[in-house]
Amino acid sequence: MNDSKMLVPVEGKSKLWSVITASSVGTLIEWYDFYIFGSLATILSTQFFPLANPTAAFLSTLATFAAGFIVRPFGALVFGRLGDLIGRKYTFLLTLVLMGGSTFAIGLIPGFATIGYGAPILVLFLRLVQGLALGGEYGGAATYVAEHAPANKRGFYTSFIQTTATMGLFLSLGVILLTRHVVGVDSFNSWGWRIPFLLSSLLVIVSIVIRMKMHESPLFAKIKAEGKTVKNPLKESFGRKENLKMVLLALFGATAGQGVIWYTGQFYALSFIQKTMNIEFVQSNYVIAIGLLVATPFFVVFGGWSDTIGRRNIMMAGMLCGILFYRPIYKQMYALSDLSVKTEMPAQLQIKNEISKTESGENKVTRTTETHYTDGTVSRKISSQLPEQQAVIKSEVDLSTRSFWMLVGLVFVQVLFVTMVYGPIAAFLVELFPTNIRYTSMSLPYHIGNGVFGGLTPFIAISLTSLPGATPFDGLWYPIGVATICLIIGMVYINKSTYNTAND
Repeated sequence: MNDSKMLVPVEGKSKLWSVITASSVGTLIEWYDFYIFGSLATILSTQFFPLANPTAAFLSTLATFAAGFIVRPFGALVFGRLGDLIGRKYTFLLTLVLMGGSTFAIGLIPGFATIGYGAPILVLFLRLVQGLALGGEYGGAATYVAEHAPANKRGFYTSFIQTTATMGLFLSLGVILLTRHVVGVDSFNSWGWRIPFLLSSLLVIVSIVIRMKMHESPLFAKIKAEGKTVKNPLKESFGRKENLKMVLLALFGATAGQGVIWYTGQFYALSFIQKTMNIEFVQSNYVIAIGLLVATPFFVVFGGWSDTIGRRNIMMAGMLCGILFYRPIYKQMYALSDLSVKTEMPAQLQIKNEISKTESGENKVTRTTETHYTDGTVSRKISSQLPEQQAVIKSEVDLSTRSFWMLVGLVFVQVLFVTMVYGPIAAFLVELFPTNIRYTSMSLPYHIGNGVFGGLTPFIAISLTSLPGATPFDGLWYPIGVATICLIIGMVYINKSTYNTAND
């Protein structure tokens, strides 16, 4: 079915690693661009949306974030078609420019206080452009690396592309924390949040220079020279019953479950820590960043292992782990910041009042009430009293050292599940489809699974927990449900005869 007669090109190791590096750097930067928005969702909700209802503003921000995921399948169709017609290299050069330009532009948009509803409309438009660009980037990068790699090492070599998504999130968190430290908390919340967006332009320029030196994939160059490219990749990919069956199997037997496991372990975990547990901003980002950093090498471990024992078994095991352990993990996370089960130390209660001037010259009184607990936890309630307005109360919790590292461990376990489902997926998808329609065919199920099923995870999960009578853990039923369906389909219908690991 999949060009099994074509020989895998034998590349020198140095050339292969240069291919992986060039592809990975660009993809990492695109993920960085895409994730800054999600990492700053709490702050952006106060910048681009009305403040009358903070919960609605935050949900609107998550919905805007999710919009970028929803359009990713359309980007997969547009750029996948281009990639199968004109080649991998120039297609993901174009996606890189679109992504970088959109990210830079978000950093320039005036806030809601300045241009009203024009702000969220502009942000939504640029998020849609970002989603379209990312829809074309991943398939190109994964295909490009896979078509340079030996067939018996595809899982190992493509797993380095898989690390870029997590490292892109890690990089975004690092830049945010560094910027916040340099400019100060107040300045960062006011205008400093724009700096991570604007820095994207420098990263994109570097990546463009690197990618301009790349050559076309040898497998694609070969079929192009032989006149075996197709005139209509969309028709070939989705109009032929045999290939459409593989697309649907890839979606409902692998990528949908992989998507919800991924976004639960990284993005919903961050939202849960910041909004449900009320963990202080810097501490919450450190928790996620450390968990990501420690777990990232396992993308390569599981990707390489899939070359030996098969892709399916590892991916299905990751989904099963999420199904079984998400609720116990999140209950343990919540318990770490649950003040109702902690013992206060009244003698260490601290109340501090600060008076400052607003831009209009009015007095603003900020009161911070700090409560200490016997286990080392510290909680703060911050109220800002403005003339003729009710106090705005913000609550945050600083975890004790022991609880902090316990939370890091719980996040690490979730990201470990992510590495199991995501490490082998690129090689799995590449091996399902022939070279002449591979970019198009693999990109669509990947981006529906990740962009729609996965990308909607934080929004749907938080919406479920906002329903009357809901518990903080009811949002987990969404990823658990999707992963369960995907696990059943994958175990029943994906087997060694589904794809040929020696294709091309």
